[in-house]
Amino acid sequence: MKLVYVFDAYCGWSHGFSGTLLEVVSRHPDLPVDVVSGGLFTGSRRVPIREFGYVQGANAKINELTGAEFGDGYERLIADGSFVMDSEAAARGMAALRQAAPDRAVELAAELQRVFYVEGLSLSEPAAYRRVSEAAGLDADAVLAAFEAPETQATAEADFRRSAELGVTGFPTLLAVGGNSVTPLAQGHATADEIDQRLAGLSAARTH
Repeated sequence: MKLVYVFDAYCGWSHGFSGTLLEVVSRHPDLPVDVVSGGLFTGSRRVPIREFGYVQGANAKINELTGAEFGDGYERLIADGSFVMDSEAAARGMAALRQAAPDRAVELAAELQRVFYVEGLSLSEPAAYRRVSEAAGLDADAVLAAFEAPETQATAEADFRRSAELGVTGFPTLLAVGGNSVTPLAQGHATADEIDQRLAGLSAARTH
């Protein structure tokens, strides 16, 4: 069995879930985790942030429920409402980071969200991936080259397809996948203890 984490780097609820996921991974170091970009803001949803009137209210709720930080840099970035969240660019960046350090994908996804939601770096810009790479001790030049490479675009599109094939309709979604079975462990919000209980239930069901 493995975990599949479907998120979007531009999803505030995914940012709020980062702490929970890091805790789950630390409790289950032997459980592999695939990190998949879901593609929240693509196509006709790639519009200035002012068109999503609920953003500030939603962020306040996420902070209240999860303690996730929304920093001054982020507030400045979105202040005039013109910033466009482009999930395709973010998925390419996540694919480049994942390629550089596949076994650290959960940590890198959390850090990617931090540089957007706390520092206010656009995930369409190479600077965001340089910041994440350097903080993680990765070869930043290699990550930036991968971010710009045409094949990374195909990887991002494959992530979006995988998300759809898994039946994911909202982010974040954490799934337990084993054989032909796909079991949701968390959608939107859950604590590490709640996920542990669901994992324990799954393990018990398998041994009967």
